[in-house]
Amino acid sequence: MLKRKLSFLLLICSFSVAARAADLTIKKMGEGVYAAIANEGGKAGSNAGFVIGSDGVLVIDTFQDAGVARDLLAEIRKLTNLPIRYVVNTHYHLDHTTGNSVFAEAGATILAHRNVRGWLRTENLKFFGPTPKPEQKAWVESLVLPNLVYTDAVDLYLGARLVQVRYMLGHTGGDSVVLVPDANVVFGGDLVWQHHLPNLIDASTMPWIETLDSLLVDHPSATYLSGHGDVASPADVRDFRNYLSTLRDAVTKAQTAGKPGDELATAVLAELQPKYGDWGFFKNFSRRNIDQTAAELAGKKRLPPVTGETGAQAK
Repeated sequence: MLKRKLSFLLLICSFSVAARAADLTIKKMGEGVYAAIANEGGKAGSNAGFVIGSDGVLVIDTFQDAGVARDLLAEIRKLTNLPIRYVVNTHYHLDHTTGNSVFAEAGATILAHRNVRGWLRTENLKFFGPTPKPEQKAWVESLVLPNLVYTDAVDLYLGARLVQVRYMLGHTGGDSVVLVPDANVVFGGDLVWQHHLPNLIDASTMPWIETLDSLLVDHPSATYLSGHGDVASPADVRDFRNYLSTLRDAVTKAQTAGKPGDELATAVLAELQPKYGDWGFFKNFSRRNIDQTAAELAGKKRLPPVTGETGAQAK
């Protein structure tokens, strides 16, 4: 029952195929660089990936289900017996962090932006509503925390292979992008959604647009892995950037015209539907995207609280 409810809640929240299982598909993105794509209707919940260097492996995200994380580990073992040195959590949401325990048991260091460590066992409770059940609370509080955190940037080496982890604003205020320069690959986490509407529950959309603009300028020919959807091209990233811009512009226009709640949502939906109606999660997220963006632009949106030396949140 818990897994079924989690799956529902997390909806609110030319490549070669190397392997396919019930819940994930492995795709090669470059030499020693792989995507783990969540299969539609499966238990993975989001995409993940991994990078193989000369002396170890780095994993990006760990799904919403520990069993699928074990499947990913098994797929990695088909390609290499090198140690799993690192896991990078691109942000704190359950669908990217639940399998941390699997890789911690395999000896990996769990790395994330420092805000993720503060939010993993607290902010995730909101996905169960205002009064989580005791077993839900216990489950969230059992999630394995990152044991290595950073503020702005960190470079990791898998032998001679450089992997760069960079803090970027937009989706949650604790997002990491993972760059593999020698393969020209960018793991975007949930800063990139490939032809899917995003979860905006924690989002600051203007900094997000600026992040995507920067990625496109700095990595104009890269292969991107989205957090949801498929492997993405720069054109896909631009399409997603334009969705966020179109959403903001349509909500601003409706607010300026004085339209209230349902009337505002109807007006904005009429603008979004023709271009984005066939994108994934449109039915689930379109109204939420509108309401949350309206709250953001009105200065009424709640963002995860940042206290002490835990990094910065976008305003």
